[in-house]
Amino acid sequence: MEFSIIDYIVVVVYLVGVAGLGIYAAGRQSSTSDYFLGGEGLPWWAVMFSVVATETSTLTFISIPAVAYGGNLTFLQITLGYIVGRILVSKFLLPAYFKGKQTTAYQFLEQRFGPSMRNATSTTFMITRLLADGVRLFATAIPLAIILRLGGAFVGWTDFEVYLLSIAAISIITLIYTLIGGIKAVVWMDVMQMGVYIGGAALAIGIILVDLSNGLSGAMSIAADAGKLQILDFGFGQSFSDFIAQPYTFFTALIGGAIFSVASHGTDQLIVQRLLTTRNVNNSQRALVWSGVVVALQFGLFLFIGLLLYAFYDAQSAQELGLATTDEIFAKFIVEQLPVGLSGLIIASLFAAAMSSLSSSLNSLASSTTLDLYKPYFGSDNTQAEDLKISRIITMIWAVILTGSAFFFAYLQLQEGERPAVVELGLGIASYTYGGLLGAFLLGRFFTEPDKTDAMIGFFVGLVSLLFMVEGPIHTILPGEPLVIAWPLYTVVGSAIVILVGNVSCWIRRKIK
Repeated sequence: MEFSIIDYIVVVVYLVGVAGLGIYAAGRQSSTSDYFLGGEGLPWWAVMFSVVATETSTLTFISIPAVAYGGNLTFLQITLGYIVGRILVSKFLLPAYFKGKQTTAYQFLEQRFGPSMRNATSTTFMITRLLADGVRLFATAIPLAIILRLGGAFVGWTDFEVYLLSIAAISIITLIYTLIGGIKAVVWMDVMQMGVYIGGAALAIGIILVDLSNGLSGAMSIAADAGKLQILDFGFGQSFSDFIAQPYTFFTALIGGAIFSVASHGTDQLIVQRLLTTRNVNNSQRALVWSGVVVALQFGLFLFIGLLLYAFYDAQSAQELGLATTDEIFAKFIVEQLPVGLSGLIIASLFAAAMSSLSSSLNSLASSTTLDLYKPYFGSDNTQAEDLKISRIITMIWAVILTGSAFFFAYLQLQEGERPAVVELGLGIASYTYGGLLGAFLLGRFFTEPDKTDAMIGFFVGLVSLLFMVEGPIHTILPGEPLVIAWPLYTVVGSAIVILVGNVSCWIRRKIK
Protein backbone atom coordinates (compact mmCIF):
# COMPACT_ATOMS: atom_id res chain seq x y z
CA MET A 1 0.00 0.00 0.00
CA GLU A 2 1.29 3.46 -0.86
CA PHE A 3 0.66 6.97 0.36
CA SER A 4 -2.31 7.97 -1.83
CA ILE A 5 -3.71 11.29 -3.03
CA ILE A 6 -6.41 10.90 -0.36
CA ASP A 7 -3.71 10.71 2.31
CA TYR A 8 -2.06 13.87 0.96
CA ILE A 9 -5.43 15.67 1.07
CA VAL A 10 -6.01 14.50 4.65
CA VAL A 11 -2.58 15.82 5.67
CA VAL A 12 -3.15 19.25 4.13
CA VAL A 13 -6.72 19.67 5.39
CA TYR A 14 -5.84 18.47 8.88
CA LEU A 15 -2.84 20.78 9.25
CA VAL A 16 -4.71 23.82 8.01
CA GLY A 17 -7.72 23.05 10.21
CA VAL A 18 -5.77 22.43 13.40
CA ALA A 19 -3.56 25.46 12.87
CA GLY A 20 -6.66 27.58 12.34
CA LEU A 21 -8.25 26.26 15.54
CA GLY A 22 -5.04 26.93 17.46
CA ILE A 23 -4.86 30.51 16.24
CA TYR A 24 -8.56 31.03 17.02
CA ALA A 25 -8.07 29.69 20.56
CA ALA A 26 -5.15 32.06 21.12
CA GLY A 27 -7.14 35.19 20.40
CA ARG A 28 -5.51 38.54 19.79
CA GLN A 29 -1.89 39.09 20.85
CA SER A 30 -1.36 42.62 22.11
CA SER A 31 1.69 42.30 24.37
CA THR A 32 4.68 40.13 25.15
CA SER A 33 2.75 38.76 28.15
CA ASP A 34 0.07 37.47 25.77
CA TYR A 35 2.64 36.22 23.28
CA PHE A 36 4.96 34.48 25.77
CA LEU A 37 2.74 33.60 28.78
CA GLY A 38 -0.79 33.46 27.36
CA GLY A 39 -2.17 35.82 29.99
CA GLU A 40 -1.10 33.46 32.84
CA GLY A 41 -4.51 31.81 33.09
CA LEU A 42 -4.27 28.42 31.38
CA PRO A 43 -5.73 25.33 33.15
CA TRP A 44 -3.25 22.86 34.68
CA TRP A 45 -4.37 19.87 32.64
CA ALA A 46 -3.84 21.74 29.36
CA VAL A 47 -0.36 22.76 30.46
CA MET A 48 0.34 19.14 31.48
CA PHE A 49 -0.48 17.85 28.00
CA SER A 50 1.50 20.70 26.48
CA VAL A 51 4.58 19.80 28.55
CA VAL A 52 4.31 16.17 27.44
CA ALA A 53 3.81 17.07 23.78
CA THR A 54 6.66 19.57 23.85
CA GLU A 55 9.27 17.23 25.25
CA THR A 56 8.31 13.99 23.51
CA SER A 57 6.11 14.45 20.44
CA THR A 58 8.21 13.80 17.36
CA LEU A 59 11.11 12.08 19.04
CA THR A 60 8.76 9.73 20.86
CA PHE A 61 6.67 8.92 17.81
CA ILE A 62 9.61 8.29 15.51
CA SER A 63 12.63 7.35 17.57
CA ILE A 64 11.38 5.47 20.65
CA PRO A 65 10.12 2.54 18.51
CA ALA A 66 13.59 2.54 16.95
CA VAL A 67 15.16 2.22 20.42
CA ALA A 68 13.24 -1.01 21.08
CA TYR A 69 13.70 -2.24 17.49
CA GLY A 70 17.48 -1.94 17.79
CA GLY A 71 17.79 -2.70 21.53
CA ASN A 72 15.42 -3.58 24.40
CA LEU A 73 13.15 -2.00 27.06
CA THR A 74 15.83 -0.74 29.46
CA PHE A 75 15.09 2.80 28.24
CA LEU A 76 12.01 2.64 30.52
CA GLN A 77 14.23 2.79 33.60
CA ILE A 78 14.89 6.46 32.96
CA THR A 79 11.19 7.34 33.32
CA LEU A 80 11.37 6.55 37.06
CA GLY A 81 14.04 9.21 37.35
CA TYR A 82 11.91 11.61 35.32
CA ILE A 83 9.05 11.36 37.82
CA VAL A 84 11.36 11.82 40.83
CA GLY A 85 12.97 14.86 39.18
CA ARG A 86 9.61 16.49 38.51
CA ILE A 87 8.59 16.07 42.16
CA LEU A 88 11.80 17.82 43.25
CA VAL A 89 11.22 20.71 40.82
CA SER A 90 7.63 21.17 41.98
CA LYS A 91 8.73 21.31 45.61
CA PHE A 92 11.91 23.41 45.47
CA LEU A 93 12.01 25.51 42.28
CA LEU A 94 8.47 26.33 41.13
CA PRO A 95 7.53 28.18 44.34
CA ALA A 96 10.56 30.47 43.88
CA TYR A 97 9.56 31.26 40.29
CA PHE A 98 6.00 32.19 41.20
CA LYS A 99 7.10 34.15 44.27
CA GLY A 100 9.36 36.30 42.12
CA LYS A 101 6.71 36.93 39.42
CA GLN A 102 9.19 35.87 36.77
CA THR A 103 8.68 35.66 33.00
CA THR A 104 11.83 33.60 32.26
CA ALA A 105 13.67 30.99 34.31
CA TYR A 106 16.84 33.06 34.30
CA GLN A 107 15.42 36.07 36.09
CA PHE A 108 15.89 34.09 39.31
CA LEU A 109 19.64 33.98 38.71
CA GLU A 110 19.70 37.72 38.06
CA GLN A 111 18.02 38.34 41.41
CA ARG A 112 20.56 36.09 43.14
CA PHE A 113 23.81 36.71 41.24
CA GLY A 114 23.25 39.74 39.00
CA PRO A 115 22.65 40.34 35.26
CA SER A 116 25.91 38.74 34.08
CA MET A 117 24.79 35.35 35.39
CA ARG A 118 21.38 35.75 33.80
CA ASN A 119 23.02 36.55 30.47
CA ALA A 120 25.39 33.57 30.68
CA THR A 121 22.69 31.03 31.52
CA SER A 122 20.19 32.45 29.05
CA THR A 123 22.79 32.24 26.30
CA THR A 124 23.61 28.66 27.30
CA PHE A 125 19.91 27.79 27.10
CA MET A 126 19.78 29.24 23.58
CA ILE A 127 22.77 27.19 22.44
CA THR A 128 21.25 24.06 23.98
CA ARG A 129 17.91 24.63 22.27
CA LEU A 130 19.64 25.44 19.00
CA LEU A 131 21.36 22.04 18.98
CA ALA A 132 18.67 19.90 20.64
CA ASP A 133 15.84 21.41 18.61
CA GLY A 134 17.89 21.07 15.46
CA VAL A 135 17.70 17.35 16.19
CA ARG A 136 13.93 17.66 16.82
CA LEU A 137 13.41 19.39 13.49
CA PHE A 138 15.44 16.74 11.70
CA ALA A 139 13.32 14.04 13.40
CA THR A 140 10.17 15.81 12.29
CA ALA A 141 11.34 15.63 8.69
CA ILE A 142 11.80 11.85 8.78
CA PRO A 143 8.20 10.83 7.97
CA LEU A 144 7.87 13.51 5.30
CA ALA A 145 11.10 12.34 3.69
CA ILE A 146 9.78 8.77 3.80
CA ILE A 147 6.55 9.84 2.08
CA LEU A 148 8.40 11.68 -0.65
CA ARG A 149 10.80 8.81 -1.26
CA LEU A 150 8.37 5.89 -1.07
CA GLY A 151 5.71 7.79 -2.98
CA GLY A 152 8.02 8.05 -5.97
CA ALA A 153 8.44 11.82 -5.74
CA PHE A 154 11.80 13.48 -6.44
CA VAL A 155 13.31 10.44 -8.13
CA GLY A 156 17.07 10.80 -8.43
CA TRP A 157 17.37 12.99 -5.35
CA THR A 158 19.75 11.88 -2.60
CA ASP A 159 18.48 11.13 0.91
CA PHE A 160 20.16 14.31 2.12
CA GLU A 161 18.46 16.46 -0.52
CA VAL A 162 15.05 15.01 0.34
CA TYR A 163 15.66 15.77 4.02
CA LEU A 164 16.67 19.35 3.22
CA LEU A 165 13.41 19.90 1.34
CA SER A 166 11.38 18.31 4.16
CA ILE A 167 13.07 20.39 6.87
CA ALA A 168 12.61 23.63 4.92
CA ALA A 169 8.89 22.93 4.34
CA ILE A 170 8.22 22.16 7.99
CA SER A 171 10.19 25.22 9.15
CA ILE A 172 8.15 27.58 7.00
CA ILE A 173 4.80 26.19 8.19
CA THR A 174 5.94 26.26 11.82
CA LEU A 175 7.19 29.84 11.58
CA ILE A 176 3.87 31.11 10.21
CA TYR A 177 1.94 29.40 12.98
CA THR A 178 4.26 30.67 15.73
CA LEU A 179 4.23 34.27 14.57
CA ILE A 180 0.45 34.43 14.66
CA GLY A 181 -0.60 32.31 17.64
CA GLY A 182 1.93 32.76 20.45
CA ILE A 183 2.22 30.39 23.42
CA LYS A 184 -1.53 30.18 24.06
CA ALA A 185 -2.21 28.78 20.61
CA VAL A 186 0.67 26.35 21.04
CA VAL A 187 -0.65 24.99 24.33
CA TRP A 188 -4.20 24.43 23.07
CA MET A 189 -2.90 22.84 19.90
CA ASP A 190 -0.81 20.46 22.00
CA VAL A 191 -3.93 19.38 23.87
CA MET A 192 -5.69 18.52 20.63
CA GLN A 193 -2.71 16.69 19.21
CA MET A 194 -2.06 14.49 22.23
CA GLY A 195 -5.32 12.63 21.80
CA VAL A 196 -4.89 12.31 18.07
CA TYR A 197 -1.36 10.95 17.90
CA ILE A 198 -1.76 8.64 20.90
CA GLY A 199 -4.95 7.35 19.33
CA GLY A 200 -3.10 6.94 16.06
CA ALA A 201 -0.39 4.93 17.78
CA ALA A 202 -3.04 2.67 19.35
CA LEU A 203 -4.63 2.09 15.94
CA ALA A 204 -1.22 1.25 14.47
CA ILE A 205 -0.72 -1.34 17.21
CA GLY A 206 -4.06 -2.95 16.35
CA ILE A 207 -3.21 -3.13 12.64
CA ILE A 208 0.24 -4.62 13.31
CA LEU A 209 -1.28 -7.30 15.54
CA VAL A 210 -3.85 -8.20 12.85
CA ASP A 211 -1.10 -8.55 10.24
CA LEU A 212 1.21 -10.66 12.41
CA SER A 213 0.85 -14.34 11.57
CA ASN A 214 1.35 -15.50 15.15
CA GLY A 215 -0.30 -12.53 16.84
CA LEU A 216 0.87 -10.91 20.07
CA SER A 217 2.25 -14.12 21.62
CA GLY A 218 4.37 -14.79 18.55
CA ALA A 219 5.73 -11.25 18.51
CA MET A 220 6.63 -11.40 22.20
CA SER A 221 8.30 -14.78 21.66
CA ILE A 222 10.46 -13.32 18.88
CA ALA A 223 11.28 -10.30 21.06
CA ALA A 224 12.13 -12.55 24.02
CA ASP A 225 14.45 -14.73 21.93
CA ALA A 226 16.30 -11.59 20.84
CA GLY A 227 16.61 -10.36 24.45
CA LYS A 228 14.35 -7.36 23.86
CA LEU A 229 12.01 -7.78 26.85
CA GLN A 230 14.64 -6.85 29.41
CA ILE A 231 13.53 -3.83 31.46
CA LEU A 232 15.93 -3.76 34.41
CA ASP A 233 19.70 -3.79 34.03
CA PHE A 234 21.68 -3.19 37.21
CA GLY A 235 25.02 -3.44 35.41
CA PHE A 236 26.63 -5.55 38.09
CA GLY A 237 29.84 -7.31 37.15
CA GLN A 238 31.08 -4.50 34.90
CA SER A 239 34.19 -2.44 35.45
CA PHE A 240 33.66 1.07 36.79
CA SER A 241 34.50 2.68 33.44
CA ASP A 242 32.05 0.41 31.62
CA PHE A 243 29.36 0.95 34.29
CA ILE A 244 29.33 4.76 34.02
CA ALA A 245 29.45 4.57 30.22
CA GLN A 246 26.20 2.58 29.97
CA PRO A 247 23.17 4.91 29.73
CA TYR A 248 20.46 2.44 30.72
CA THR A 249 21.67 0.65 33.81
CA PHE A 250 19.21 1.07 36.67
CA PHE A 251 21.11 3.43 38.94
CA THR A 252 22.48 5.50 36.05
CA ALA A 253 19.00 5.86 34.59
CA LEU A 254 17.30 6.59 37.95
CA ILE A 255 19.81 9.13 39.26
CA GLY A 256 20.70 10.56 35.87
CA GLY A 257 17.06 10.72 34.78
CA ALA A 258 16.03 12.48 38.00
CA ILE A 259 18.76 15.11 37.78
CA PHE A 260 18.17 15.53 34.05
CA SER A 261 14.46 16.10 34.71
CA VAL A 262 15.23 18.63 37.45
CA ALA A 263 17.38 20.53 34.95
CA SER A 264 15.07 20.23 31.93
CA HIS A 265 11.88 21.08 33.83
CA GLY A 266 13.35 23.46 36.36
CA THR A 267 15.93 25.47 34.42
CA ASP A 268 15.00 25.17 30.74
CA GLN A 269 12.90 28.08 29.52
CA LEU A 270 11.14 25.78 27.04
CA ILE A 271 9.34 24.01 29.92
CA VAL A 272 9.44 26.69 32.62
CA GLN A 273 7.67 29.11 30.27
CA ARG A 274 4.75 26.69 30.03
CA LEU A 275 4.56 26.14 33.78
CA LEU A 276 4.39 29.90 34.34
CA THR A 277 1.24 30.13 32.18
CA THR A 278 -0.89 28.48 34.90
CA ARG A 279 -3.00 30.45 37.38
CA ASN A 280 -0.90 29.64 40.47
CA VAL A 281 1.93 27.50 41.82
CA ASN A 282 -0.38 24.63 42.90
CA ASN A 283 -1.71 24.22 39.36
CA SER A 284 1.82 24.38 37.99
CA GLN A 285 2.99 21.65 40.39
CA ARG A 286 0.07 19.42 39.48
CA ALA A 287 0.74 19.83 35.75
CA LEU A 288 4.42 19.05 36.17
CA VAL A 289 4.18 15.90 38.32
CA TRP A 290 1.38 14.32 36.30
CA SER A 291 3.29 15.01 33.08
CA GLY A 292 5.96 12.59 34.32
CA VAL A 293 3.41 9.79 34.70
CA VAL A 294 2.00 10.44 31.22
CA VAL A 295 5.51 10.48 29.70
CA ALA A 296 6.30 7.09 31.27
CA LEU A 297 3.12 5.57 29.85
CA GLN A 298 3.84 7.13 26.48
CA PHE A 299 7.36 5.74 26.35
CA GLY A 300 6.01 2.30 27.17
CA LEU A 301 3.44 2.54 24.37
CA PHE A 302 5.98 3.44 21.70
CA LEU A 303 8.59 0.94 22.88
CA PHE A 304 5.87 -1.71 22.53
CA ILE A 305 5.36 -0.59 18.93
CA GLY A 306 9.07 -1.12 18.32
CA LEU A 307 8.84 -4.71 19.58
CA LEU A 308 5.87 -5.43 17.32
CA LEU A 309 7.64 -3.94 14.31
CA TYR A 310 10.68 -6.11 15.03
CA ALA A 311 8.48 -9.17 14.61
CA PHE A 312 6.54 -7.69 11.69
CA TYR A 313 9.73 -7.06 9.66
CA ASP A 314 11.29 -10.40 10.65
CA ALA A 315 14.16 -8.78 12.58
CA GLN A 316 15.62 -7.16 9.45
CA SER A 317 18.04 -4.26 9.80
CA ALA A 318 17.25 -0.78 8.49
CA GLN A 319 19.67 -1.33 5.61
CA GLU A 320 18.00 -4.61 4.65
CA LEU A 321 14.67 -2.77 4.53
CA GLY A 322 16.12 -0.08 2.26
CA LEU A 323 16.07 2.64 4.92
CA ALA A 324 18.69 5.26 5.72
CA THR A 325 18.39 4.89 9.53
CA THR A 326 16.52 2.75 12.10
CA ASP A 327 14.53 5.87 13.00
CA GLU A 328 12.60 5.43 9.74
CA ILE A 329 11.12 2.06 10.76
CA PHE A 330 7.77 3.26 12.11
CA ALA A 331 7.36 5.88 9.40
CA LYS A 332 7.86 3.12 6.79
CA PHE A 333 5.09 1.06 8.37
CA ILE A 334 2.71 4.04 8.50
CA VAL A 335 3.21 4.89 4.86
CA GLU A 336 3.17 1.35 3.44
CA GLN A 337 0.81 -0.65 5.67
CA LEU A 338 -1.96 1.55 7.04
CA PRO A 339 -5.26 1.89 5.14
CA VAL A 340 -5.87 4.83 2.82
CA GLY A 341 -6.86 7.92 4.81
CA LEU A 342 -5.69 6.58 8.17
CA SER A 343 -2.08 6.74 7.07
CA GLY A 344 -2.55 10.38 6.14
CA LEU A 345 -4.31 11.14 9.42
CA ILE A 346 -1.52 9.70 11.55
CA ILE A 347 1.18 11.46 9.53
CA ALA A 348 -0.81 14.68 9.79
CA SER A 349 -1.15 14.38 13.55
CA LEU A 350 2.55 13.68 13.82
CA PHE A 351 3.39 16.77 11.79
CA ALA A 352 1.02 18.94 13.76
CA ALA A 353 2.29 17.70 17.13
CA ALA A 354 5.87 18.13 15.99
CA MET A 355 5.22 21.62 14.70
CA SER A 356 3.53 22.65 17.92
CA SER A 357 6.60 21.43 19.77
CA LEU A 358 8.90 23.31 17.44
CA SER A 359 6.77 26.43 17.59
CA SER A 360 7.06 26.43 21.37
CA SER A 361 10.83 26.12 20.99
CA LEU A 362 10.81 29.19 18.77
CA ASN A 363 8.54 30.98 21.24
CA SER A 364 10.78 30.15 24.22
CA LEU A 365 13.95 31.15 22.33
CA ALA A 366 12.31 34.43 21.35
CA SER A 367 11.11 35.04 24.92
CA SER A 368 14.55 34.46 26.42
CA THR A 369 16.26 36.58 23.75
CA THR A 370 13.73 39.40 24.06
CA LEU A 371 13.27 39.48 27.85
CA ASP A 372 16.74 38.40 29.00
CA LEU A 373 19.04 39.99 26.44
CA TYR A 374 17.23 42.62 24.37
CA LYS A 375 14.78 44.45 26.61
CA PRO A 376 17.04 45.11 29.66
CA TYR A 377 19.66 46.81 27.45
CA PHE A 378 17.94 48.12 24.31
CA GLY A 379 14.18 48.16 24.84
CA SER A 380 13.53 49.54 28.31
CA ASP A 381 11.46 52.44 26.91
CA ASN A 382 9.57 50.41 24.29
CA THR A 383 5.80 50.28 24.13
CA GLN A 384 4.02 46.91 24.32
CA ALA A 385 3.40 47.03 20.58
CA GLU A 386 7.10 47.65 19.88
CA ASP A 387 8.13 44.78 22.17
CA LEU A 388 5.68 42.45 20.41
CA LYS A 389 7.06 43.48 16.99
CA ILE A 390 10.64 42.86 18.11
CA SER A 391 9.62 39.49 19.56
CA ARG A 392 8.21 38.37 16.21
CA ILE A 393 11.32 39.53 14.34
CA ILE A 394 13.50 37.57 16.76
CA THR A 395 11.23 34.55 16.27
CA MET A 396 11.87 34.68 12.51
CA ILE A 397 15.63 34.91 13.05
CA TRP A 398 15.60 31.86 15.31
CA ALA A 399 13.56 29.92 12.73
CA VAL A 400 16.31 30.45 10.15
CA ILE A 401 19.03 29.43 12.64
CA LEU A 402 17.15 26.31 13.75
CA THR A 403 16.66 25.26 10.14
CA GLY A 404 20.40 25.47 9.59
CA SER A 405 21.00 23.38 12.71
CA ALA A 406 18.59 20.71 11.43
CA PHE A 407 20.42 20.64 8.08
CA PHE A 408 23.65 19.97 9.98
CA PHE A 409 22.22 17.04 11.97
CA ALA A 410 20.60 15.59 8.87
CA TYR A 411 24.04 15.52 7.29
CA LEU A 412 25.58 13.83 10.34
CA GLN A 413 22.86 11.20 10.79
CA LEU A 414 22.91 10.18 7.14
CA GLN A 415 26.62 9.39 7.09
CA GLU A 416 27.64 5.76 6.78
CA GLY A 417 28.18 3.77 9.96
CA GLU A 418 26.33 3.33 13.25
CA ARG A 419 24.53 6.38 14.59
CA PRO A 420 22.56 6.81 17.84
CA ALA A 421 18.79 6.94 17.70
CA VAL A 422 17.65 10.52 17.21
CA VAL A 423 16.03 10.63 20.67
CA GLU A 424 19.32 9.63 22.31
CA LEU A 425 21.21 12.26 20.31
CA GLY A 426 18.78 14.99 21.36
CA LEU A 427 18.79 13.98 25.03
CA GLY A 428 22.58 13.75 25.06
CA ILE A 429 22.99 17.28 23.72
CA ALA A 430 20.56 18.71 26.24
CA SER A 431 22.17 16.80 29.12
CA TYR A 432 25.55 18.36 28.43
CA THR A 433 24.56 21.97 29.16
CA TYR A 434 21.85 21.13 31.69
CA GLY A 435 24.56 20.32 34.24
CA GLY A 436 25.88 23.87 34.24
CA LEU A 437 22.38 25.38 34.31
CA LEU A 438 21.12 23.18 37.14
CA GLY A 439 24.30 23.67 39.16
CA ALA A 440 23.90 27.45 38.94
CA PHE A 441 20.26 27.27 40.07
CA LEU A 442 21.05 24.95 42.99
CA LEU A 443 24.00 27.09 44.03
CA GLY A 444 21.74 30.14 44.13
CA ARG A 445 18.82 28.36 45.79
CA PHE A 446 20.53 26.44 48.59
CA PHE A 447 23.86 28.19 49.25
CA THR A 448 23.85 31.71 50.66
CA GLU A 449 27.55 32.61 50.73
CA PRO A 450 28.73 32.21 47.06
CA ASP A 451 28.37 35.42 45.05
CA LYS A 452 28.22 36.17 41.33
CA THR A 453 31.97 35.62 40.84
CA ASP A 454 31.82 32.17 42.45
CA ALA A 455 28.72 31.25 40.45
CA MET A 456 30.27 32.33 37.15
CA ILE A 457 33.50 30.41 37.83
CA GLY A 458 31.60 27.28 38.85
CA PHE A 459 29.27 27.54 35.86
CA PHE A 460 32.00 27.68 33.23
CA VAL A 461 34.25 25.12 34.94
CA GLY A 462 31.29 22.73 34.99
CA LEU A 463 30.65 23.15 31.26
CA VAL A 464 34.32 22.82 30.28
CA SER A 465 34.94 19.81 32.55
CA LEU A 466 32.33 17.75 30.75
CA LEU A 467 34.34 18.07 27.52
CA PHE A 468 36.83 15.66 29.06
CA MET A 469 34.17 13.16 30.08
CA VAL A 470 31.87 13.17 27.06
CA GLU A 471 33.08 11.12 24.13
CA GLY A 472 33.98 13.48 21.32
CA PRO A 473 36.67 15.24 19.25
CA ILE A 474 38.65 16.48 22.27
CA HIS A 475 39.65 12.91 23.10
CA THR A 476 41.67 12.66 19.90
CA ILE A 477 44.21 15.14 21.29
CA LEU A 478 44.32 13.81 24.86
CA PRO A 479 46.88 11.21 25.99
CA GLY A 480 45.69 7.92 27.42
CA GLU A 481 42.16 6.60 27.75
CA PRO A 482 39.53 9.27 28.48
CA LEU A 483 36.86 8.88 31.17
CA VAL A 484 33.66 8.53 29.19
CA ILE A 485 30.27 8.75 30.95
CA ALA A 486 26.76 7.93 29.77
CA TRP A 487 24.51 10.83 28.76
CA PRO A 488 22.12 10.53 31.78
CA LEU A 489 25.11 11.32 34.02
CA TYR A 490 26.20 14.47 32.16
CA THR A 491 23.80 16.60 34.19
CA VAL A 492 24.69 14.89 37.49
CA VAL A 493 28.42 15.44 37.05
CA GLY A 494 28.10 18.92 35.56
CA SER A 495 25.85 20.27 38.33
CA ALA A 496 28.02 18.69 41.06
CA ILE A 497 31.12 20.39 39.61
CA VAL A 498 29.37 23.79 39.49
CA ILE A 499 28.27 23.53 43.13
CA LEU A 500 31.68 22.25 44.32
CA VAL A 501 33.75 24.80 42.40
CA GLY A 502 31.40 27.65 43.35
CA ASN A 503 31.73 26.87 47.05
CA VAL A 504 35.49 26.28 46.84
CA SER A 505 35.90 29.61 45.02
CA CYS A 506 33.89 31.32 47.77
CA TRP A 507 36.03 29.71 50.49
CA ILE A 508 39.33 30.65 48.80
CA ARG A 509 38.30 34.26 48.25
CA ARG A 510 37.21 34.59 51.89
CA LYS A 511 40.56 33.19 53.04
CA ILE A 512 42.46 35.62 50.82
CA LYS A 513 40.49 38.55 52.22
